Amino acid sequence: MHGEYKIPGGKLVVVDVDEEDGALRHVRVAGDFFLEPDEALEAVNRALEGAPADTDAAGLAARIDAALPEGTVMYGLTSQGVAVAVRRALAQAADWTDYDWQVIHEGPEPPTLHMALDEVLTAEVAAGRRPPTLRVWEWGAPAVIIGSFQSLRNEVDAEGAARHGVEVVRRISGGGAMFVEPGNTITYSLSVPDALVQGLSFQDSYAYLDDWVLGALGEMGIRAWYQPLNDIATDQGKIAGAAQKRVVGPGGGPGAVLHHVTMSYDIDADKMLEVLRIGREKMSDKGTRSAKKRVDPLRRQTGLAREEVIERMISSFGARYGLSRGKVTDEELTRARELARTKFTSAEWTARVP
Repeated sequence: MHGEYKIPGGKLVVVDVDEEDGALRHVRVAGDFFLEPDEALEAVNRALEGAPADTDAAGLAARIDAALPEGTVMYGLTSQGVAVAVRRALAQAADWTDYDWQVIHEGPEPPTLHMALDEVLTAEVAAGRRPPTLRVWEWGAPAVIIGSFQSLRNEVDAEGAARHGVEVVRRISGGGAMFVEPGNTITYSLSVPDALVQGLSFQDSYAYLDDWVLGALGEMGIRAWYQPLNDIATDQGKIAGAAQKRVVGPGGGPGAVLHHVTMSYDIDADKMLEVLRIGREKMSDKGTRSAKKRVDPLRRQTGLAREEVIERMISSFGARYGLSRGKVTDEELTRARELARTKFTSAEWTARVP
C-alpha cells in the first residue's frame, strides 16, 4: 500500500507499507524532507515495523518520537506527518492528482442560492455525477452567513443588519459567522470525494485542503499559515476562515466533503461591528482586543485587484493539480433554486437555533 501526505507548510512524505496479520510490515518512508542524522530515517522505519495496523496517527507518532536518535533534526517533516501518511496508505486514500478537477467561476448570485449550490454540487460529487470541483463565488448582495449550530440572536444584531440591508443566511457547515459584501470578500468551495481525506483526522483535513491556497498566497508575497482549527493567518492577522460539511453518498456509500473558505479582501470593519455581535470570549481566544485588528484584508497585503488575486489563485491550483473550466448545469441550478426557496430562505431554517 502506498500513501502520500504533504505536510502543511512542509514537505511531502511518502510511505510504502504492507499489512500482514494485523501488523505493519516492510515499512519504507521517503520524501523531499530534510532529516539529520541519516540513520534517523531507518529509526523511523523500525519504529513503525510491526505496529498494530489499527494504531491511530497519535500512537504511530509516539512510536516514532520514542525511536529517534538523540539530537535528530527534522525540517519539513514531523512524526505526526509520517503517521498521517501511514494512515492514508492503509486507508488507500486518493491523491489530488488522481482526479480531473473542474473550476466554476460564474456571475453574482443571491446568498441563499450560494448555500444551496454548495449542498447540491457536493451531493453530485458524492454520487459520482460531478468531478471534484473548485467553485469561486460572486456575491449578489451583502450578507451574514452563520454556522449551522450558531444562535441567530447571539450572533447577529437584527437592527444593524436591517439598517444596512444585510441578509442573514444559515449554512449547512459549522463554524462562525461571516460578514460578506460584493467585491470585499473572496469565497470559494471545494467539493471533493471523501477518499481524498481518508486517513486524516478532522483537524488534519482542514490543513490538507487549505494547503494549496497557502501556496497561492505565498506566490503573491504573503506568508500565510493554517491556524487550528479553521483559520488562515499571517503576521498581520487573520485573513480567512474555513468550514466543512461531510455528505454521505447514495445508499450510505462513499461520500464527499464540502470545504469552503471566505477570505477578507477589503472589509468594512465598522459596518461588520454594527451587524455582528462579537463576544469578549471569542476576542480573548484570538489573542486580540479589537475586532478591527483581528482581520487584515488581502487588498492591503497584496496591492492587487480582487479579480487578479482570484485568477492567481485559480492558476496556482491548476498548476498543481490540473484544472478545466466548467459550469453549473441547468439541472443543478434548477435543484439549487428550489432548495434556496424551500430551505435557505425559510425562517424555520434560519432560526433553527434561535
